[in-house]
Amino acid sequence: MNGWKPVEPSRRPVLLVNPKSGGGRAYRAGLVNDARARGIDVRVLDSDQTLEGAAQDAVATGADALGVAGGDGSLAVVAAIARDHDLPFVCIPAGTRNHFALDIGVDRGDLPGSLDAFTDGVERRIDVGEVNARMFLNNVSLGVYGDAVHRPAYRDAKARTLLETAATVLGSHDAAPHLELVDDDGTRHVDPVLVLVSNNPYALDQPVVTGTRPALDGGQLGVLVLDAPHHEASGPGRAWTAVRVAVTGPPEPSHAAIDGEPVDLTPPLRFAIRPMSLRARISSRHPGASPSARLPDPLRRWTVSGARSPTTARGRNGGRHGSGLAARPGTLAA
Repeated sequence: MNGWKPVEPSRRPVLLVNPKSGGGRAYRAGLVNDARARGIDVRVLDSDQTLEGAAQDAVATGADALGVAGGDGSLAVVAAIARDHDLPFVCIPAGTRNHFALDIGVDRGDLPGSLDAFTDGVERRIDVGEVNARMFLNNVSLGVYGDAVHRPAYRDAKARTLLETAATVLGSHDAAPHLELVDDDGTRHVDPVLVLVSNNPYALDQPVVTGTRPALDGGQLGVLVLDAPHHEASGPGRAWTAVRVAVTGPPEPSHAAIDGEPVDLTPPLRFAIRPMSLRARISSRHPGASPSARLPDPLRRWTVSGARSPTTARGRNGGRHGSGLAARPGTLAA
């Protein structure tokens, strides 16, 4: 487990449980009873509580490790508070897809075993991303993904809703978001169909692991832009890395998604990477690396499709040059 270090068991661990995540997956797995049997203080959210309030209360009452059983949106809320107080953060993958758990190397099929992070864990520091000072663990999406997650049908039929939204956006210039950004080559992208900014870049060219990130400690944002057909930029899209990204547009709310949760964000949007700022803790028996990081070296040398490797030259925004790509938006973690 490269980079992970053994740690002493937590003395006052607190686990927050979102009972709605994953259709009640935590309850079906008997997670609450298992956690309490290990001496973990379990706090199940009720209808009168917010996750942020429950996490702040846990810190105020002396928690020395903070975990949450839920989906990616729930994880991001609690992780932000753990980071603010420099507490270890434990991810219990009780959501539907659990993208963050996959990338950090938690065995998503071993829900009870993930509790070992509190009692027999390993720890390392990882990066997080921020947009206008709001933290994210996975990504922020604008455009087609942002529109899709705001549709009521998205939770029940994500792939179909995404395709329908893409068809609407691509078929009408007016439907594209009125946003703009400049890539690492200085090309302006106006009214893009999709902007996806991630905490570390995704592997985009390996079918088996597309949608996972080889590392969460690389100190770089991943940026992916898909342009509308009328755009004059070469290729259907572009991917690059940077430490900062600015997206401009009219000062009015725009549909977006942060770690898969629908939000409205008002430009200008300022993205930044916050290197090594979160103490992540997982079970010592879990992989501790994403699928793309566990590939043999020759298979993970290229992470973005195209003529140039993103590791060849520095970009204008403090990142590295990327490349054009034949992007497949349905394969990325939303």
